[in-house]
Order: sequence, then structure tokens, then C-alpha cells
Amino acid sequence: MFAGIKVEFSKDELKEAKRQIDSTLHKLRGTVKTFENKENSERYKSQITLAKRRIKAFEIANWFIENELDKSFHFGERLP
Repeated sequence: MFAGIKVEFSKDELKEAKRQIDSTLHKLRGTVKTFENKENSERYKSQITLAKRRIKAFEIANWFIENELDKSFHFGERLP
């Protein structure tokens, strides 16, 4: 349920969402490394903080997607 509305996604939609999140996480982690390795990294502190917060948010989203996919698998709905 989301805001009192039942929301359902197909396994394919969840797998694609996870693939997109994984790609974004990879890019964000690279961005953090780039900013942290710059000569004057303190100058990029707000960008680093924002990227790290986004990484955490995407990791949480991924966790929920993985749980939903696992739930489908455990209830006999084999993933393609």
C-alpha cells in the first residue's frame, strides 16, 4: 500500500528498476570517489554529502525491491 492505494508491479518491472538503481549507484559511488580525491575536497563537501545521501536512499530502495522479488520467489512464483 502506498498512500492508501494498493500498488503492484510485475517482476520484470521490479528487476528493471533494480537494474537502473544499480547503474545509478555505480555512477554515484564513482562521483563520490572523484570528489573525495580532488585536491581541495572540502570545497565539494556539499556535493559529496548529497551523493552519499542519495546512495543510501537507493540502497534502501534496492533492499525493498530485493525483498519483494524474494517474496515472489518463496511463494512459488519462480522468476523468469
